[in-house]
Amino acid sequence: MKGLYLCQNNQYLDKVSKKKEELTLLAKSNGTEIMLEKIPQGVTFYIEPTENSGLMEFVYIIEGSLSHKDEKITRTLKEGEYFYTHRLKEPAYFKTLSNAKMLYITTEPVFNYLSGEIEELNDIVKRIEEKDSYDDEENEELSNYAMKIGEKLELRRDQVELLYFAALFYDIGKIAIPDLILDKPGKLTDREFEVVKKHVTYGQEAVKGTFLILQHHERIDGKGYPNGLKDEEILIEAKIIAVLDGYNAMISDRPYRNKISPSMAVEELKRCSGTQYDGKIVHILEEILIEDKQL
Repeated sequence: MKGLYLCQNNQYLDKVSKKKEELTLLAKSNGTEIMLEKIPQGVTFYIEPTENSGLMEFVYIIEGSLSHKDEKITRTLKEGEYFYTHRLKEPAYFKTLSNAKMLYITTEPVFNYLSGEIEELNDIVKRIEEKDSYDDEENEELSNYAMKIGEKLELRRDQVELLYFAALFYDIGKIAIPDLILDKPGKLTDREFEVVKKHVTYGQEAVKGTFLILQHHERIDGKGYPNGLKDEEILIEAKIIAVLDGYNAMISDRPYRNKISPSMAVEELKRCSGTQYDGKIVHILEEILIEDKQL
């Protein structure tokens, strides 16, 4: 029948995926798109405001559950429930509480934009994986910790959003560091360390100049790099990334040493508070790890 489209055997118009995430374009017409989205447990995602006042985005939960936090009130949406946005004024954040499958309908074409963004992230991750021991799930967890710390510090939503992506890719600059140095099992020479230190500058250039990445190796006592900034001269977001970077480095195996337990890592962060790390942020991270039963 003309105008009728029967789609069987998993037919679709287009599909893009990133690790366990998947976005499938099922149908489109006159600017409206209908998509199937799969997001694994523990992932934070958000719906952004738009200048198009007529835009509506509708999400129906087929499987799984989500949480949404608004003005310190957390609500849970489960299978068979839905949400939609119209004339949204600020980003709306959600987190998957389990593996989720959702029907996503929008009155403005977004698939090409979202798929391009996913492919760009895939390319960045692939390049980092080729150069360093990057773990996508591990960094996703760090990003969630970064957002939790930002929320406990009552940072603005745009700061929390930036923290999420900064925690994912703060070491992207290591792409430009030679493998022989990154994978060296022993102590680096002074010259080799100077090369490694350049990764913050390379990273800043790669993500169009965000100071969060440039500053994540600065120290409270001014003995960090690349600019020797002290305490209040360092962005609060960069201080958060610095604590998470230190924590992650200690609980992960490295070519030059074995990992230690989360509790030992936290104790080391405490020992270095006030000199290398911001003590308040270390304390908040400890609280979060206890809440998540990691300590």
